[in-house]
Amino acid sequence: VLSAAEHKKATGVRTADIAKRLLDYGFHPPTVYFPLIVEEALMIEPTETVSKETLDAFAQALLAILNEDPGVVKNSPHTAPVSRVDEVKAARELNLRW
Repeated sequence: VLSAAEHKKATGVRTADIAKRLLDYGFHPPTVYFPLIVEEALMIEPTETVSKETLDAFAQALLAILNEDPGVVKNSPHTAPVSRVDEVKAARELNLRW
């Protein structure tokens, strides 16, 4: 479990922004904001089958994101078919079909 609290204070980039930016690097975003006792938590749980090379690439992606322009990170993902969704609107205006 990592905390991005200091990075948020310095740049305004939230943990959710970092997770969404990881999509542009080809990584599935990790669990964010859990556990609740860790401010700006980022929980990384690699499986046993993940290679050391993949873990190293993930670490390099995190380091690159921390050094990127905050505006780029806050507006990510840039390469996904769907960019940022309005999560507040989605929660308030449910569109359910079954």
